[in-house]
Amino acid sequence: MLTNHAVPDAKTPRTERGRRTLRKLLDAAAEEFGEKGFHDASVSSITRRAGVALGSFYTYFDSKDALFRALVADMSEKVRTSARSALSDSMSALEVERAALAAFLRFAAEHKEVYRIIDEAEFVDPASYREHYETIAARIAERLRSGGASGEFRDGLGELEAWAVMGMNVFVGLRYIVWRENESGRGTAPDAVAAEVNRLLADGIMRR
Repeated sequence: MLTNHAVPDAKTPRTERGRRTLRKLLDAAAEEFGEKGFHDASVSSITRRAGVALGSFYTYFDSKDALFRALVADMSEKVRTSARSALSDSMSALEVERAALAAFLRFAAEHKEVYRIIDEAEFVDPASYREHYETIAARIAERLRSGGASGEFRDGLGELEAWAVMGMNVFVGLRYIVWRENESGRGTAPDAVAAEVNRLLADGIMRR
């Protein structure tokens, strides 16, 4: 089923059956784009994967480009909800960062195609690519400022630090989840990776 958020560039289905079909198309598109890339993917192959009639595709999307934009937005929302579901009000600011990263790494382990799809968005639809990262950075910046306000983090943290943290998270996921699985058949445990990154945030790299 669809999560309870609107999917940009998709025509809003009016029935539960329509919502299930839209979900099937998005899931099939993730597999198709993840395996073949945008340019080699085809609408006919996506509908076959989804078990949906080719003609039905245009009930939901005007084009392959529209489907791709919708998929990027859908994946961005999934990344957001996976992180949010891992957080609780009882966590310290540092624990929040660890839990959010671990949740992202678990998501990446289950949906490794997210890396290829988001990377391709830079060229297929630059606006979606930029919005994806700007939205994530804004959420991290908000958390960092909240940690500063509570006295757990130093004052003055904001956008620059948020982009640095996000970049670290993204590339750690690429190296230790996606690439590691390609090399050995299994990745490093997300919680263990998140704990090490969290230690780096807490202690820095200077000898004390």
